[in-house]
Amino acid sequence: MTTDSSSAEQAELHREIARRRTFAIISHPDAGKTTMTEKLLLFGGAIHLAGAVKAKKNQKSATSDWMSIERERGISVSTAVMTFEYRGLQLNLLDTPGHNDFSEDTFRTLTAVDAVLMVIDASKGVETQTRKLLEVCRLKRTPVITFMNKMDLESMDPLDLLDNLEKELHMVCTPVTWPIGKGKEFQGVYDLRDHTLNFYMAAERGHKNEREVIGDLNSERARSMVGKHLQQITEETELLAGACEPYDEKRFLRGQQTPVFFGSALNNFGVKELLDCFCDLAPGPQPRETVLRVVDPEEPKFSGFVFKIQANMDKNHRDRMAFVRVCSGIFRRGMTLRHVRTGKDIAVRNAMTFLARDRSIVDEAYPGDIIGIPNHGTIRIADTFSEGEVLQFTGIPSFAPELFRRVRLKDPMRQKQLAKGLTEVCEEGTAQLFRPVIGSDWIVGAVGPLQFDVIETRLRDEYSVDAAFEGLSLSVCRWVSLDAAVNRRTFEDAYARDLFTDGQGNLCLLTETRFRADYIADRNPGVKLHTTIELHAN
Repeated sequence: MTTDSSSAEQAELHREIARRRTFAIISHPDAGKTTMTEKLLLFGGAIHLAGAVKAKKNQKSATSDWMSIERERGISVSTAVMTFEYRGLQLNLLDTPGHNDFSEDTFRTLTAVDAVLMVIDASKGVETQTRKLLEVCRLKRTPVITFMNKMDLESMDPLDLLDNLEKELHMVCTPVTWPIGKGKEFQGVYDLRDHTLNFYMAAERGHKNEREVIGDLNSERARSMVGKHLQQITEETELLAGACEPYDEKRFLRGQQTPVFFGSALNNFGVKELLDCFCDLAPGPQPRETVLRVVDPEEPKFSGFVFKIQANMDKNHRDRMAFVRVCSGIFRRGMTLRHVRTGKDIAVRNAMTFLARDRSIVDEAYPGDIIGIPNHGTIRIADTFSEGEVLQFTGIPSFAPELFRRVRLKDPMRQKQLAKGLTEVCEEGTAQLFRPVIGSDWIVGAVGPLQFDVIETRLRDEYSVDAAFEGLSLSVCRWVSLDAAVNRRTFEDAYARDLFTDGQGNLCLLTETRFRADYIADRNPGVKLHTTIELHAN
């Protein structure tokens, strides 16, 4: 490559990195996350009619909910990846599962983003799942922007919402917009940046609505539109000016301060203001840590890591897709990449970009982008792809499940299909597969019961396997590490009934009670038990 072409490519890389914003939306179940996703796509021009989330006759299901069980139940249970353009930027949105028993997949997805949009139900404030997800964001110092949703319904007082968020999540709140009324009297938002009133007109479901912007709070038009709320807005905004800390970019980028917006995703109230400000504040692709060094996105050579595996995105092709976060360099169609764990070089000719189930072949991708690489069973979560350098990205976790089921095959002749189905579905990361060190049972572990329903449905629909999931009294999972002085064979012989291996071959302890796990650890000083394990490409 000549000096001129190298300089041109580096300039291209710099320009495209500046255009990228890669983020996830997180929330407690039913706070409005999937609706928000649809509306962002609507404003971004990626779709022209936003689908209602709950499945109803003659009504579109949500774009991001593509799996059959999602369409039937009106929930998100797998991570969808959506890319769209807005204001000259490319936004890569990871729509994470909203139901609390799919938190492990959600946690892992947060390793692939540079910012987070947090949606909170204004009638309830901070809820359990939100709190758990923010802990992951805090560990990674991920910047968070907050949207107080459902202001058009009966909700908490806006000042109480800010107080609730600060106390529950230990983050400083900086309001960017302020609601004009609430519940049935919710009319729009007051923009605290440019001091404008933004009123919204009702629109046909699924379409953008018109808004009226008034710049003078003391004008006759403002008084006629706001009415009795004018004095309240004036008093509350004066209070905010004295009580709330001003926006601090450094604190925001460290995950210590969150800009706050108010609105209604369902009715498009406040969504455009949120999207505009998100584009202004959210960071572009950030450096990523590996075992040996930090990888900068502007490095010329390609690198990326796998954060998700999805089987059968297209039922007609029985395919599996590895979702790769691009960390550095430029991906070009047909280039040869090193699969670091296996040491093999592969020519990637058919990498994909996504809009939920819809896909297209990608010719080029840049840091921050999410691409799908077809996987024939050799790619795992946490694997690294590079242009030859031996890299291993860190910070990709697996969490101990809390519920367990034994899988019983109704037709013994389908054993091979069962093994294939369980292995592929559990490799996606929403559930974990265990085998006893003695015996041949298939044990599935999850953090909530809905996962078992999903796996049972997918085994039937995608692998033609009819299986029953039988309850077990197991409730505690711990990964086991042994000091050099401990003989593994002796330890396994002594506690065979409690020991299993997970899908990556790691030794695990599955017991009925925490007392049993503690007893084994106390009796064996060289044995350490862990509630999480970092996934490594080995």
